[in-house]
Amino acid sequence: MIGPLDEYPIHQAPLPIARVATSDRNFYDRSYFNASDRDGGTFLVTGFGVYPNLGVTDAFMTVRRGDHQRAVRFSDALVERGIAPEVGGYRLEVIEPLRKIRMICEHDDLSADMTWEGAFPVVQEQPHTIITGLNRPIIDAQRFAQVGSWSGTLSVDGTDFTVDPDVWTGTRDRSWGIRPVGESDPPGRVADEPSEGFWWLYVPLRFDDFSIVVIVQEEPNGFRTLNDATRIWNDGRVEQLGWPRVHLTYRSGTRIPVSLRLELTTPDGKPLEVEVQAGTFIALNVGCGYGGDPDWLHGQWKGRGWSESRLYDLTDPAIAGRIPFGVIDHVGKARCGDAEGWGLFEHGSLGRHDPTGFADWGSVAP
Repeated sequence: MIGPLDEYPIHQAPLPIARVATSDRNFYDRSYFNASDRDGGTFLVTGFGVYPNLGVTDAFMTVRRGDHQRAVRFSDALVERGIAPEVGGYRLEVIEPLRKIRMICEHDDLSADMTWEGAFPVVQEQPHTIITGLNRPIIDAQRFAQVGSWSGTLSVDGTDFTVDPDVWTGTRDRSWGIRPVGESDPPGRVADEPSEGFWWLYVPLRFDDFSIVVIVQEEPNGFRTLNDATRIWNDGRVEQLGWPRVHLTYRSGTRIPVSLRLELTTPDGKPLEVEVQAGTFIALNVGCGYGGDPDWLHGQWKGRGWSESRLYDLTDPAIAGRIPFGVIDHVGKARCGDAEGWGLFEHGSLGRHDPTGFADWGSVAP
């Protein structure tokens, strides 16, 4: 069980680094990135993860252009944990920790050699926890987030793009802990007493002089279980922005958001308002492996040396019909006073949510 990382003084438990301090099968350690050219022509979401208690490592990249999403996935056995995140034709190179990372994807249908550079320091988010009615945590994770820019090259189905950091922006997060991964647990009692709903909002935004990260999670009755609103300045100062009041506008007949208004409060008690318009989107349950994706899930055992490429037509009723039943990542164009910004507008509203008037899983905006 001893591996290369055990040479470094980074242990957190009396165990080899290859073993995590919990035996929970759902332990994970993942990187997530997104990138967009701002005008909505191209939007990319990608990630890499390891699942030590499942013995699996995997990665994905999904790019949307027009009404199509191209997705490639790689998966393999996790043999040894190291400081070089890689699987199949995908790898991450940490050039400068917490600041600069190179992302490489090599596949005939979708390839990239892009370098991420943080525009502001990373911000540690509040711990993310969801406890089921069984008093068992299904999510118990730590995260940090960052906004920044991209440079390099991207090729999608034979079309090449130059990724200019003056145009290409994005956000990233790192998270680790417990969340549902791999094959589903036996349903047991949950099958008879399912969750009534899930409501989530995640908005990391980049402006010239500061970045803002807002995270809100609520129970079906509106009780807030995660409230995190911060502003990060160039010099590393972090301001808490109080208790966000969230005003969402949905496309009629759907739960797909078109705009967002956040009422925040600065430390000196002054109001701070942020408006976000939703641009093009990628549904995380279409090609990205997040919850509800029927084609592939993070941590799922697919055998050694597995890879796959899929092209999704978002106008296909079978694809479009499942988009509302997962978390959706939009390119977000934002305004805070006179400042214009860009970032991620991530939202999921599933099942009942009393504050927005959604009574059940079938409810939609009028």
